[in-house]
Amino acid sequence: MEQISFGELVERLKELDMHSVAITDHGNMFGVIELYKKCKERGIKLIVGCEVYVSTRSRFEKDGKVDSEPNHLILLCENMEGYKNLCKLVSLSYTEGFYYKPRVDKEILRKYSKGLICLSACLSRRNCKKDSFR
Repeated sequence: MEQISFGELVERLKELDMHSVAITDHGNMFGVIELYKKCKERGIKLIVGCEVYVSTRSRFEKDGKVDSEPNHLILLCENMEGYKNLCKLVSLSYTEGFYYKPRVDKEILRKYSKGLICLSACLSRRNCKKDSFR
């Protein structure tokens, strides 16, 4: 897959008369600030998000047979409260939930859900199946 820089992406968006773009890196938000600055320079709205890894159990449990393949969710920030909550979730995924990958769990998703829009990510993953988030 060919990669382009954030600057090239933003210029292409302008060429196509697109007014917004989203970033949803896997498990982190490392690219957000750089892309935000590039978008702001060119008048493009950035939708900040992250594809988080969701532990099948608690983020504190670390059993290789069960916990090494977390599920995925895309979280998008609706407002500043959502941005702060997403930053908190991603930070906790590294400091408390890291096991093969940075993971969140249902407990902290519930606690830090305000201002976030949640989308399913991979269709084959558990979160797309009935009753997975009850």
